[in-house]
Amino acid sequence: MIPCRARFRSIAAAGLLVICATRPASALDMPSPFVQEVLIKSILVSLNDAVAANNFTVFHAKISKPFRDQFPPEKLRTIFRDLVEKHAVFDAVVAKPMIADEDARIDEKGVLRLKGHFDTAPKQVSYQLGFIPSDGAWKLSGIAIDIE
Repeated sequence: MIPCRARFRSIAAAGLLVICATRPASALDMPSPFVQEVLIKSILVSLNDAVAANNFTVFHAKISKPFRDQFPPEKLRTIFRDLVEKHAVFDAVVAKPMIADEDARIDEKGVLRLKGHFDTAPKQVSYQLGFIPSDGAWKLSGIAIDIE
């Protein structure tokens, strides 16, 4: 197993968390662009709801098992404390068009990598997400969100 590392920092009203997958993935096909969009938008809405409620239980339930094992809801609350304290709200961005900054890919460890941003102003929401097969579906294994 590859040890995971988490890093968090604030950038204006931004939160950043980067987590690596902790196990090789069983094979799942590259999801269609529509499914990729659903993965991205659903996890961002879940994170937004967790931040707004200062309760990460539901968000925790939606992430991959290795991520859940490493980051219980209380630890997620601590990691995203800056977003909670700043009352960051970014759920409306999911109604905006997504712009991929890189082509979707499945890396050598079986992690689906999705990177892009939403066409928003005055602040732009950027994302880097990793998903691994967990419980028979693509589930979050890493997240980096920037609100600039």
